[in-house]
This record gives sequence, C-alpha cells and structure tokens, in this order.
Amino acid sequence: MKRLSLAIIAAVSTCAGAAAQGAYSLQQCIEIGLERNYSIRIVRNEEQIASNKAIPGNAGYLPTLDLSSGFSGSQYNYRYNYTDGTASTSNGVHSETASVGLNLDWTLFDGFGIQVNYARLKELQRMGELNTRMVIEDFVADIASEYYNLIRQQIRLNNLRSAVNLSKERLRIVEERYYIGSMSRLDFQQAKVDFNADSSRLLTQFEVVHASRTGLNELMALKNVDSLIQIRDSSITPNSSLNGIELWDNTLVHNASLLASQKNKTLSELDYKKALSRNYPYLKLNAGYGYTLGWNGTAGATDLQKRLGFNYGLTLGFSLFDGMNRRREQRNARIQIQNSELRVQELELSLKTDHSNLWAAYRNNLELWALEKENLIAAQENYAIAIERYKLGELSGIELREAQNSLLEAEERRSIAEYNTKLCEISLMQLSGQVLNYLFE
Repeated sequence: MKRLSLAIIAAVSTCAGAAAQGAYSLQQCIEIGLERNYSIRIVRNEEQIASNKAIPGNAGYLPTLDLSSGFSGSQYNYRYNYTDGTASTSNGVHSETASVGLNLDWTLFDGFGIQVNYARLKELQRMGELNTRMVIEDFVADIASEYYNLIRQQIRLNNLRSAVNLSKERLRIVEERYYIGSMSRLDFQQAKVDFNADSSRLLTQFEVVHASRTGLNELMALKNVDSLIQIRDSSITPNSSLNGIELWDNTLVHNASLLASQKNKTLSELDYKKALSRNYPYLKLNAGYGYTLGWNGTAGATDLQKRLGFNYGLTLGFSLFDGMNRRREQRNARIQIQNSELRVQELELSLKTDHSNLWAAYRNNLELWALEKENLIAAQENYAIAIERYKLGELSGIELREAQNSLLEAEERRSIAEYNTKLCEISLMQLSGQVLNYLFE
C-alpha cells in the first residue's frame, strides 16, 4: 500500500509541475493549431495553387509569344544527265541555313470557350477556399472536442482522487477499530481491497489524461507532444440556448459541404457551356518576325541569301463533322448537371437527417444533464449521512461502499452528460457553418 501511495503522489506531482507553464484557453489552442497544424498548412498551399491558376492567361485570353532560333546544313553530290547525252557532276555541295525569329499565336474566338475556361478557373479558386474552410472547420471541431474531453478526464481524475481519499479515510477508521478489537479482520481486509481498487483506477486515469493531453498537443502541432500543457477551463458548460430552426436555416445557407456541392453543380453547367462552344467557328491570329541567313554552295561559287521580314495570317475554321463526339459530349454534360442537382438534394436530405439526430441528442442530453445534477446532490447528501452513521458504528462497510460508489457513479454520469451535450453542440455548430465562432468566444 505504501508503494501504491508513493506512485499516486508521484503522478500528482508531475501534473502539478505542469501548472507553472501557463494555461491555454480554447481560443488560444485553436489559434496555435490554425497557425501550425500540418493539414491546414497543406490545404492552404493547395488553395494558393488554385488561386495562382485563376488568371486570364491560363484561360486562353492572352496570346503566346515565342523566340526561336535554329541552324541546319546539308552536303550532297550531284550528277546531271542532259538530253544531248552529256553529263556533269558536282561533289561536296554545302547548303547551310541560320534563322532567328519571334512567333505570336492568339486565339481570338473559340465559341466563348475562353470565357468559360476563365469562369471555371474562378469557380475552382472558390472551391479551393471552401476546401480550406472545411478542413479548418473540421480542425476546430476536433480541437474543441479534445479540449473538452481533457476537461472531462481531469474532472474524472479529481473524482477518483476524492474516491481514494474517502477510501483512505474509511481504511483509517477500520484500522483503528481493528486494532482495538471492535472490528474484524474481514472488515479491515475489505477496506484495504476497496482502497487498492480505487487507487488502481486513479493510476489508470492518469494515463487517460496523458493520452488526451498528447492528442491536444498533436492537433496544435507542438514539437513536443509530451509537453505538459495546462488548460484554463476546469468545467464544461454547454450552451442550452441553441435554436433548432435557426441552426437549420444557417445550415442551408452556410454549410461548407453544401456550398461545395452547389459549386460542383456550377462547374457541371460550365462544362456544358464548354461543350456548346464547339458549335461555333474559331478564329486564330498568327504572326512572326524573323531573320534568315542561308549559304548555298555550287561548284566553284558560294551564294549568300539574307531575309528579314514580317509574316502574319488569320485562320478561320469550323468543325463540320467529328464522328458525333460533339453531340455525345453535350448530352453527357447535360446528364452531369442533372447528377449534380441530385447530389445537392441528396446532401440536403443527409444534412437534414444529421441535424434532426443531433438536435434530438442535444435536447435529450440537456435533460440528462439537468437530471444528473440533481442526482449528484442527492448522492452527496446520501454519502454524508452514510459516513456519519459509519463513524457511529450504525452502518456496515459494505453499505458505506455502496454509498461511495453511488456518489462516484453520479459524478461520472453528470460529467458524461455535460460532455455529450457539448459534443452535440459542437456538431450542430459545425453543421450550420458556425463552428468558427469558438475562435471568438
């Protein structure tokens, strides 16, 4: 028993030593995580990539201008046969050409395809912003849940510590009475067993608290996940004033997943417009400015040619027949629009189901929370009466243990009820697109 007590004291001392490092509020934990969390940093980089792509040049609005140069040469042996029967030969005739020039290509019109491309890039940029928001909302919900889980586990730790103190006091009373002969060895051994059992649960709970704390450290992307940070709050207070109708109205307007689904529908509509652009002719401009230098070698002489100038042209074209592919693409694009609309409706139904279930759980847990608070008061009064009767010798050790267990169970049920209520609150806030409000609490 002495070794067990020393282990408990060591664990308590370890946690107490962490208090000197300062306490973090939920808002501070979220702010640190938003700055350092790897998933958020990655998705922000991906958002920046989408933003970099949403420029007129990438859509095809601007021309392309290339600078090119080249050199080529040849060497041939020639033989000429004439109609009068004579012949002549020229061996080792060199021909070389060097050139440098600017070439411009510009699509002036392609059936509004360029405009559609630019609109699509802008929608993808907004989709990137929505993806970032969804990851951030998931992160805020996760870190808030872990923050309150750490509070709950610390509350349970304190309850178990109180249970150990109660068992220790009972063991002291039994031990004194055992040595003066007013209690049996069976009572003494049972009190010792109960004390050891409570001490064992307390030691296990230290491990649970440590796991929750390291989980919070990981979400905050702290380099030392074993850092013994302390949190500012010591209790959980659910918001009991949520309005179900307002939450659902906000869900239809602000839910990130629903907004992303609607963006996908917009992208499908743009894909259809892109397919329609192939029904129009296209007009392209090409121009160039260059310098060419050529050497043509003949037997006994070398001819040098120089050319400097400008060339230009317009190309007007129209696809008359492409194997019915254009019609197929347009038909499939219309079907994709229908599918996108169906996905939006499906998601709305799924969100409605989630909202209904979460709201029912939230209301139910609020009632459980109120009930368990009353039960806890009754359990505390019951134990106070039981310990006084036990000290007077009017109550057995088994009956006192039952009162003690009832108190511990009441404390645990109240803690679970308030934590579950808070989880429902966080989920409802996330569903309605308002979970980032935890940043400004």
